[in-house]
Amino acid sequence: MTAPVKQAREALGVRLREIRKDAGLTGRALADHCRWHYTKISKLEHGTQTPSEADMRAWCQACGAEDQIPDLVATVRAIESMYIEWQRQLRAGLKQTHVSSVPMYERTKLFRGYENTVIPGLFHTAEYAAAIFEFWADFLDLPNDTEAAVAARMERQKVLYTGDRRFVFVLEEQTLRTRVGGTDVMLGQLDRVLAVMSLPRVSLGIIPAAGERKCLAQGSFWIFDERMVQIETMSAGLEVTQPREIAVYSRAFALLQASAVVGKPAREIISRAIAELQER
Repeated sequence: MTAPVKQAREALGVRLREIRKDAGLTGRALADHCRWHYTKISKLEHGTQTPSEADMRAWCQACGAEDQIPDLVATVRAIESMYIEWQRQLRAGLKQTHVSSVPMYERTKLFRGYENTVIPGLFHTAEYAAAIFEFWADFLDLPNDTEAAVAARMERQKVLYTGDRRFVFVLEEQTLRTRVGGTDVMLGQLDRVLAVMSLPRVSLGIIPAAGERKCLAQGSFWIFDERMVQIETMSAGLEVTQPREIAVYSRAFALLQASAVVGKPAREIISRAIAELQER
């Protein structure tokens, strides 16, 4: 179970415990009333098990808190939707994930992204994107529609040049050195990053590999306005929409920004990575 899902379950468990205590019920008394094994109460209150919608209704009815049912059911549905298996989402092909995300990209005014392994998709060259898609299609045994997926990604990049939007990204230095495709692909991609940095609406920071760090982030994430955080894992995509959780990622992003260099120092790091590739 990923951290955001675990935290959401634990937060829900705290609410359930408060409702039970406000009703003056012990865990065993509530379990007897709902005809559950007594251990289920502990599992739900400690966030080790996600309740069903029926569980929420039974809990609230036993505690005389029927007015809480709509909000708790909505919370359960949000937790369930936070974890989306890539295999199911991508069954229609890699292209479809890009097409379906376009409305969200078009609505967003402020993009904030942190990447620790590869260059963010909004900055990809076609060749770099193709290498990425080839890997994931093979790794996850997905339909290989790389050509169509690349075209969709290039089309989605139009948001870089249209509308009133800002793009603030922080990259680990490792993203410049992770070999994706051959040397020519990497050289083209790094040149593209330098070009994107010149756009007035783009702010790009690089965290030096040996630099002082103010945040120890565990994985890449994107923040869309203050509306949603997207996290991609090896097996699933997470969408975090609870304001409290979004605030945690916003704070982490600010610390990552404070760890990064921008402007000339950032361009120098990229130029060094290019020079090293050219020497090989």
